[in-house]
Amino acid sequence: MKRVGVRCDVGPGRGIGHVMRCLALAEEVRRRGIELVFVCDAHTVPWAAEQIAARGIEVEPAVWTAAEHVELLKRLQLDAVVFDSYDLDASVYSAVRATGIPTLAIVDGDFRGAEADVLVDQNLAAELDHPELPPDSTRLAGLEHVMIRDEILALRPSEPPAPRQVAVPKVFAFFGGTDAFGAGPHVMRALAATGVPFDATVVAPTVDLAARIAAVNLQAGQRVDVIGPTDQLAAAVREADLTISASGTSTWELLCLGATAGLVCVVDNQVMGYERAIATGTAAGVGVLSDLKTDPAAAAAALKRLLTDPTERARLAAAGWKLVDGNGRVRVADALTALI
Repeated sequence: MKRVGVRCDVGPGRGIGHVMRCLALAEEVRRRGIELVFVCDAHTVPWAAEQIAARGIEVEPAVWTAAEHVELLKRLQLDAVVFDSYDLDASVYSAVRATGIPTLAIVDGDFRGAEADVLVDQNLAAELDHPELPPDSTRLAGLEHVMIRDEILALRPSEPPAPRQVAVPKVFAFFGGTDAFGAGPHVMRALAATGVPFDATVVAPTVDLAARIAAVNLQAGQRVDVIGPTDQLAAAVREADLTISASGTSTWELLCLGATAGLVCVVDNQVMGYERAIATGTAAGVGVLSDLKTDPAAAAAALKRLLTDPTERARLAAAGWKLVDGNGRVRVADALTALI
């Protein structure tokens, strides 16, 4: 049986986005009879570790130097390696490639020193960019290569969502597996500032964040339920009239599900994807987190429109559903297996 190693970032500060899209690719690769082993510090985010374990995938602790990677891939007898990291030194990629083992690297715009036989940039409009490629590399770019997990695909609607008239909209809000930048309380304040009724469920990965969200003063008709990380995320999104999330890898899952997505740009490396997603008309911009912290008024105005306009919610949901077809992981897995 062929074996593929997946070296990806994960951690309280880095979040779980890299793990989530690698799991989507892993699910597709396993369907083809290929064994996988993840190389990452999954134990630092228990929920991420549970997601990998639930799929019966072996985990090795992260290694960092070029020499450690070369030694590890030999010990594990790997037939290919997938990289998804912002933190690895460029020397790691070149050293692994020099061994002759096939490599695929998932990137977001800037290669950050990554080089591989296949580079995958699954971001919106990435196909319009033409970066200089490393020698003997090919690049797969754009939303047709977005990798979506089984649990999302299982709940993808068969047709675009229709408008739903509701007296009190249901809101679901989450900001990655760790909410590393503490967006939850600030978004909750903006929601409260809309002054209109809602029934919100907000994911808070830590006790501190949960307490800060619960402490926000609500107005008449407004309700919030604070929960911990959930493996029922897709179901919660489907039930919600509005989903608010960080503008990262989860954006494409929301669009695939036909969600009305309100995006928050929580960190600088999300700015390009945030602006591009809003420009397509498939998601609404709630704002940049640093601005929300200073003054939630603009975010409150954007959220109020989404809460009170079911036609606009349906328009956004249908546009997003059409944009992400859910077959990106098949295309990426085709490229990976071709290398092997």
